[in-house]
Amino acid sequence: MNPGLSFKAVLFDLDGTLVDTAPDLIGTLMALRERSGLPALESGQFRHHASRGAAGLLEAGFADQPAADLAALRTDFLAHYQSNLWVRSQAFECMEEVMAALSGAGLKLAVVTNKPGFLTAPLLDSAGWTDRFACVIAGDTVAHAKPHPEPVMEACRRLALEPARCLFIGDDRRDVEAGRAAGVVTAVAGWGYLPPDEDSGEWGADWHFAEPADLLGLIAGVSSNETQ
Repeated sequence: MNPGLSFKAVLFDLDGTLVDTAPDLIGTLMALRERSGLPALESGQFRHHASRGAAGLLEAGFADQPAADLAALRTDFLAHYQSNLWVRSQAFECMEEVMAALSGAGLKLAVVTNKPGFLTAPLLDSAGWTDRFACVIAGDTVAHAKPHPEPVMEACRRLALEPARCLFIGDDRRDVEAGRAAGVVTAVAGWGYLPPDEDSGEWGADWHFAEPADLLGLIAGVSSNETQ
């Protein structure tokens, strides 16, 4: 099976799918704990929270502080992260080559993320991807964020494509829920920040890609991916 034959575009989630942003997101979390006079925690335990954004990371990172003002901390988090979003972050291995191959095969590429636009734009610029995508839908581009289908539907509209001609890949249940509700084909980015206590196979995605290079199956004669 060559699923790429029926696709005209690939939509990507950002954090945990295109870019490994966890080191800088968790770095900001640890900086806020230090400012609050709290001890540092083992950073690895927060990696799977990175797709949940500032709110999710703060909830997990300050779980030992039930009286913490998470709303105020979120403001501090975003300000610190904005100045430190490309310190240790980097594209996932082979992602540059994969995107170049997909584009070279005539597929349009887009980003659909819950990350706010004021963070999304500089992150893409830092990665050298300012002109890589046909459209970018950030968390505040439309009225609703994922898991609502509106961001995915807006990407399809801007690409002038029927949803069925688009594949949306992400590493969070919200990505799959948004994609399914929008009518696109969905896939799980198995290399991302998948929760250790969830079975992503139960999210209802059409496919599961173990690593970025598996996406080359979209343009190869034989797909290397398992049908979910």
